[in-house]
Amino acid sequence: MDDKDRKHYKWGMFYFNPNNKSIIVPKRLGLGWTLNFAHPISWVIILIIVGFLIYRVASK
Repeated sequence: MDDKDRKHYKWGMFYFNPNNKSIIVPKRLGLGWTLNFAHPISWVIILIIVGFLIYRVASK
């Protein structure tokens, strides 16, 4: 990965590039994928996951 791509990572782990229309992008380090936090749908995905976890914990 070059320095041009590195500037789009906040705190070295959160990908934030408003010019990239992709929701899911390859991780900077290692294998796997991460969310583009500049894309609004990424926040919807996070809210759904957090809501599900809160529901599961509260329903016990």
